Amino acid sequence: MPPSIPDSHRDLFEQPVHAVLSTLMPDGQPQSSIDWADYSGGYLLVNTTLERQKGRNMCADPRVTLLVIDPKNSSRWVEVRGMVVEVTLVGAEEHADKLTQRYTGKQRFYGDIYPVGQKLQETRVIVKIEPTKVSLDAFFSTPTETAPPHST
Repeated sequence: MPPSIPDSHRDLFEQPVHAVLSTLMPDGQPQSSIDWADYSGGYLLVNTTLERQKGRNMCADPRVTLLVIDPKNSSRWVEVRGMVVEVTLVGAEEHADKLTQRYTGKQRFYGDIYPVGQKLQETRVIVKIEPTKVSLDAFFSTPTETAPPHST
């Protein structure tokens, strides 16, 4: 069973928190981009196009890493390493609209973020990523001191 995002950090995928998506270029060099991310049914979802570098990279090499840092507390983060298990056109524009609403408060990706005509120039897809490793921030705290038991 693949690892999942723990409840303690799932809110980072439900709020408008930007993620850093790292993919691998054809020569093996990492390529990172700021992305909107989603989490559903145990999978990370990224919305992109087949024409963008990250889309081409994920189709050629399914290994990816997604890093999300809590903007209110940079000591709280989650890194997910995973494998692309599906790239689909089905529902991609609707998913882009959902993310647009979450991240910007606007209604439509095409029309509010990009010109409507842009969709004729690109192939929008949802990339489904199965986590293979989930790493969380280290929890730093000072132990609570307790008074030694008193004798009676």
